[in-house]
Amino acid sequence: MSANKRKNLNTMEVDPNDEDSSSSDDDDDGEQHPDAYRGNEEVQIDFEGRAPVDPDSQGISQLLQRLFLRAHINCNQMADLLIAQNYVGSVICQCEDDGAESETDDDNMVEDGTIFGITSVLNLSAKKDQPSIKQLRTYLLERSKAHATEQVQQQLSELLDNEQRDVGLLINERFINIPAQISVPLLQNLQQEIDAAKAKKMKFKFGTLLLLVKLYRKEAKKGKPAEDHYTNAEDELLSERAKFSFEYSVASECDSGMSGDWLEGDAVMTPYRKLLALDANKLPQLIKDVQSYINGE
Repeated sequence: MSANKRKNLNTMEVDPNDEDSSSSDDDDDGEQHPDAYRGNEEVQIDFEGRAPVDPDSQGISQLLQRLFLRAHINCNQMADLLIAQNYVGSVICQCEDDGAESETDDDNMVEDGTIFGITSVLNLSAKKDQPSIKQLRTYLLERSKAHATEQVQQQLSELLDNEQRDVGLLINERFINIPAQISVPLLQNLQQEIDAAKAKKMKFKFGTLLLLVKLYRKEAKKGKPAEDHYTNAEDELLSERAKFSFEYSVASECDSGMSGDWLEGDAVMTPYRKLLALDANKLPQLIKDVQSYINGE
């Protein structure tokens, strides 16, 4: 499968004022993000999905750094691992414009070669000796020891310690405000590529997929329950389908650039990470469920 292949994605637009980007309709909390977004800009971009290539390394690494924040994980090396398996996985990039330069190009709002997202999977069992995978394993186990129940700690440890368990790391990262609908063709393509790789006896047969997702929480206050807002809308559905999960705050690891720019007047919310363990055999059904969930069916 060619490394420069294009994949079928719907045209999407990035709107900083999209309803999903708003953290709350309530203004009575008074707290505001110091770097709150105050503008009314709308950037319209045509996206395409394609296999990652070497020049994408920095963009992929930056997406991973937003996920892992200040964790001691070599995101550059992990990005190289994702690129090396160019037969599986997609990056989201801007469609090449064969005609005149667009208004977006004129305003220099989007840099050439920007990677807006990545959907892929890494075999944690087969690549267990790679430095970044060793670091990831340590990171996840340390977080589970500090924040998960004993049962979840044991389940995660058994998955990561047993080479026969065929564990994959599902990566589904993209810029905030890119509509959730884009996740469906990306996940469908990934499933097809996993199936094709397995047919060729490649090491893409998984029993469990681990997915680390980002969410923000408006903590319970004044008798109101806590509210969770997932950065990727589909992650809320996947969270409900997980075999087990645990979460932890990353407020101490965030700065304003990493925590997201909330609209002025929105209450500041606490950033969290949640690790999901998904049944890999149910991935096709999960993708169908995601499609229905996003379409409001």
